[in-house]
Parts: sequence; structure tokens; C-alpha cells
Amino acid sequence: MILTKRHYLLAGGAVLLAVALTVSAAALPHRADPVTVPQLTPIHVTLDQTVATNVSRPGDRFDATVSEPVVVDGKVIIPQGSRAEGLVVESKPSGRLVGRARLELALQSVDVNGLDYNVRTETKPRIGRGHKKHNLLWIGGGAGGGALIGAAAGGGTGALIGGPVGAAAGTTVAIVTGKRDIKLRPETPVTFRLAEPVTVNVKS
Repeated sequence: MILTKRHYLLAGGAVLLAVALTVSAAALPHRADPVTVPQLTPIHVTLDQTVATNVSRPGDRFDATVSEPVVVDGKVIIPQGSRAEGLVVESKPSGRLVGRARLELALQSVDVNGLDYNVRTETKPRIGRGHKKHNLLWIGGGAGGGALIGAAAGGGTGALIGGPVGAAAGTTVAIVTGKRDIKLRPETPVTFRLAEPVTVNVKS
């Protein structure tokens, strides 16, 4: 049988087609399908660093790690251990006698298989503990203690003098110890909820 130019062309085309099909088949298991994570889906993370109202400022960024996989329709979309980055939205330190601390955080991005996806999450401020009970304990206790000491030292007049002196001392202690800031240490769990859906490319 004599092979013509046409035969060679047909054979070459068949080889090229076979190679193309092989490459396509090899690539199919690694293709990425877009999956949308719905609004209000929770993203659970743990902080990688300390965030505190007496240190952090609005606009500061913080790192976190996804602590639970995000699953949609039985499929893991954001794996556990994924890196995340957040933003300090509000940070108001505590006053010494009045003024509660406020801390508000938001998640900004999540890394999935080496790709960063921007996310928008709802924000809810954390409010620090109040001062009233703490102040009453020290100021009232100081006044009572001062009155007792004054009474023992000088009777009724001593009690009158000792009360205000003790209250002043208690107020000083309350001022010194009255800062009640919010401090979230590394490994603190924090949950964010998506304010809008986000589409992630997931490997098949």
C-alpha cells in the first residue's frame, strides 16, 4: 500500500486529536466551579493576634483562621484552616470612671486555595462592662473604712473627717483600677455573618 500525503495528514490529525482529548481529560478533575455562599452564612474564625480597645484603632487590620468549614449543599466551600483578614471598624477605650469600651470588627477577605475573596460581613459592636458596681465598691468601701478608722481614732468628729478622706482614697483607687477595656486574645473565637453573598471557585 502506498501512503499518500493525504494519509499522512489524516494520521497526524488523529494523533493531535488524541493528544487534545488526553489533555482535556487530565484537566477536567482540576477545573473550578463557581459556588455562591448565601447571605447570612456564618464564618467562624479564631483570632491570630490580640485585638483590644486600649491598643487597636479603627482601620487596623487583624489576621484570623477559619475554625469551621463553610458548607453549601453538602460541599465544603471554605475549608477549615483557611486564612482570613479582618478590619477594626470601631475601637473606643474605656474611661476610668465612666464610659464603656466599644469594639466592632468585620471580616474583609478569605483565602481559598491560594485565591483571596473579598467578603462583606455584618458588624455588631461589643460593649465593655460598666463602672457603676466597681466604683461603688471602691468609693463606698473607702468611705466606710475611713469612717471606722476616724471613729476609732477620734470619736464622732474623727468619723466625720475619716469618711470624706476614705471616699477620696477610694475614688483614687477606682480611677487607677477603673479601666475596663475589651481584650480579645489570640485563639479567641469570633463569628461573622455575610452581609451579602460571595461566589467562590471550588475545585471539582
